Amino acid sequence: MTGNEFRFFLSCDINLPVTFRIEKLEGHLPSTNSPNPVEIGTIVEDKKPELYVECALYIDGAPFGLPMRTRLESSGPPFCWGELITLSTKYRDLTTNSQLAVTVWDVSCGKNEGLIGGATIHLFNMKKQLKTGKHKLRLWQGKEADGSIHSTTPGKTPKEERGELERLEKLVNKYERGQIQRVDWLDRLAFKSMDKIKDLESSKNGSSHLYVLIDFCSFEHRVVLQESGPNLLIPASIASSNELVTVWDPELGKINPSEHKQLKLARSLNRGIIDRDLKPSSTERKSIQRILKYPPTRTLSGDERQLLWKFRFSLMSEKRALTKFLRCVEWSDVQEAKQAIELMGRWEMIDVCDALELLSPVFESEDVRAHAVRVLERADDEELQCYLLQLVQALRFERSDKSRLSQFLVQRSLSNIELASFLRWYVAVELHDPAYAKRFYSTYEMLEENMIKLGIGASDGGGDGFKLWQSLVRQTELTAQLCSIMRDVRNVRGGTQKKIEKLRHLLSGLLSELTYFEEPIRSPLAPIVLITGIIPSDSSIFKSALHPLRLAFRTANGGCLKIIFKKGDDLRQDQLVVQMVSLMDRLLKLENLDLHLTPYRVLATGHDEGMMEFIPSKSLAQILSEHRSITSYLQKFHPDEEGPFGITATCLETFIKSCAGYSVITYILGIGDRHLDNLLLRDDGRLFHVDFGFILGRDPKPFPPPMKLCKEMVEAMGGAESQYYTRFKSYCCEAYNILRKSSNLILNLFHLMAGSNIPDIASDPEKGILKLQEKFRLDLDDEECIHFFQDLINESVSALFPQMVETIHRWAQYWR
Repeated sequence: MTGNEFRFFLSCDINLPVTFRIEKLEGHLPSTNSPNPVEIGTIVEDKKPELYVECALYIDGAPFGLPMRTRLESSGPPFCWGELITLSTKYRDLTTNSQLAVTVWDVSCGKNEGLIGGATIHLFNMKKQLKTGKHKLRLWQGKEADGSIHSTTPGKTPKEERGELERLEKLVNKYERGQIQRVDWLDRLAFKSMDKIKDLESSKNGSSHLYVLIDFCSFEHRVVLQESGPNLLIPASIASSNELVTVWDPELGKINPSEHKQLKLARSLNRGIIDRDLKPSSTERKSIQRILKYPPTRTLSGDERQLLWKFRFSLMSEKRALTKFLRCVEWSDVQEAKQAIELMGRWEMIDVCDALELLSPVFESEDVRAHAVRVLERADDEELQCYLLQLVQALRFERSDKSRLSQFLVQRSLSNIELASFLRWYVAVELHDPAYAKRFYSTYEMLEENMIKLGIGASDGGGDGFKLWQSLVRQTELTAQLCSIMRDVRNVRGGTQKKIEKLRHLLSGLLSELTYFEEPIRSPLAPIVLITGIIPSDSSIFKSALHPLRLAFRTANGGCLKIIFKKGDDLRQDQLVVQMVSLMDRLLKLENLDLHLTPYRVLATGHDEGMMEFIPSKSLAQILSEHRSITSYLQKFHPDEEGPFGITATCLETFIKSCAGYSVITYILGIGDRHLDNLLLRDDGRLFHVDFGFILGRDPKPFPPPMKLCKEMVEAMGGAESQYYTRFKSYCCEAYNILRKSSNLILNLFHLMAGSNIPDIASDPEKGILKLQEKFRLDLDDEECIHFFQDLINESVSALFPQMVETIHRWAQYWR
């Protein structure tokens, strides 16, 4: 929804009963020695007050329907009901002068019920919109709620008495309705300050007032008053004032019948003979070229759709135009859809990147999705593995459980054990999603049946199909055993060293079958590698809240494979980010730019468990603590008296390139929560990032810089004036422009993840993808982008605030 749109429901269309919740009564009840016990209430000293709330609806000053009562509540103050009240009246029956009258009674007085007080509230505000969310009504003590048009018991606090507290409560109401953006760290500070203000106001005003808290039902959009039947405006009241009048248009957003008719005539299939020979003018050609450059997230306007349809025949040789053309087809029109499918079959073959767009939720036609699969069939296994995670997620958007896409993925996996292993894991993890469990289980079954039946192992020496499938199933058994080990280790009292001893004791003793497997198991992270057991002496535990295991596996060829196994952490987001790093590394290398990235392997084996490749390295925090600078650390491994800063030129170049690569990638993906403990450095000078808990612009820290480029990294390049720092900026700009060329591919892959349960995408997929699109600055040409990115780098280097946060983070790590 754009900022200019206003979406709403009409009250006359809502055939639901009026519903609200009576939350609680705030304030202290009047004391028993009141001079007027009949009016204010008579509470016997020995008896606890027993209160109930009576709610009545008044329309145009007259009671409408039966009043409703809450249960009795005696455990106060505060007296909390939290009770949902549903009136017999429906929203469609409400008028401008609809009021809710609320009266609080006390029955502890014996036969005569004690009246505590009452208040009324209008159900519609001044803009004729239905009130939603929480509202605080001030009770008129000793008075029953008056529902007349000019009520004597209005629940609103008078303007002259409203203070800071009332203003803040109004904002909190908006916040709870989602009208104010949530910023966790700032919200916590704001609510703390509000509590202080509340205490201060209470001490000033004493406890003379009583308030009833009501929570009105909310809807997806705002509800605007429109009474059933003729709705006549009285011109006199408008003419007599100079105020602006808001008039709600009930036809807003609906199809204009005349425009729709004109569009149908213009797109009539009888015009096909004329359209076949049409050629766009130079102006129209420019407009078409501009449309073809639109990112896949851009919605086409009516005129743009009409232009593409008009020149569809002349565009058939332009492969980039197919996805845009299919977006302008009226799929509800059977004849038009039929012609579109026919043209699609004759269109110039599209790229794999565009085929991914056709698998997004935008395209529902089975013919279109089948065409996308036919294009994917041309991709080699290496390229297919780059997109496999997203293709599995695209199964959510298919029309059936045994779709063309699922059959294609299974068939390709039968000839490649790596694809088969990863497909099995990606599908197995999604079995936890109740909405799509049946669909993913169908694909899992299909893979199992086909693998056992065909016996695919002959091509790569893996034995028959059944044995090959069992080698994959044993991966799951292994992860289950590792989860069991983690539970035992966590229960050990004492420090990390005691837990390490327990781990090694378990592997050598009770679970010695893990030291030497009966049969080799394919590594879940690298299925072409066969692992034969765990080496207890080389296995350890990280000092962390979740106590991840660092395990060393023997390989069949006599090598060693080190992995980290985590339980209690959702690795699906890390898996996605590392997949993107790997893809971007591939894209850069295709343009002959190797930035020495470290796309280590990550695999989520469940919604709260997974494993990752262990890369020998040290965090920058540890390096700076032990060596004072990055340069000193690199001098230790690659000394060269004649080289720059006493380091070999190759090592420094590796460091500069890896810094540039990750600076660009973390900026594009909006990676947050960067600190010196999740920036790691390898002995050969390769810098890389780990721990991707915040992506697409989310960050727990206030005011994060556009990219994480700390002072120590710049100093290792010789400072901001050195030739090496200039080279670093040059690599950044070159990498950024290369990745911008593949922006459609990256956006399409994220669009396919829209239905996934990855936290930072699931919260608002559309917003996340638009944030990603913004980072590519597709409105700029390559030269303008160089200036833009250099400004970003300078802004990040000069940002001093993150250094202060870094110090605080170090303190937190120290006391952990």
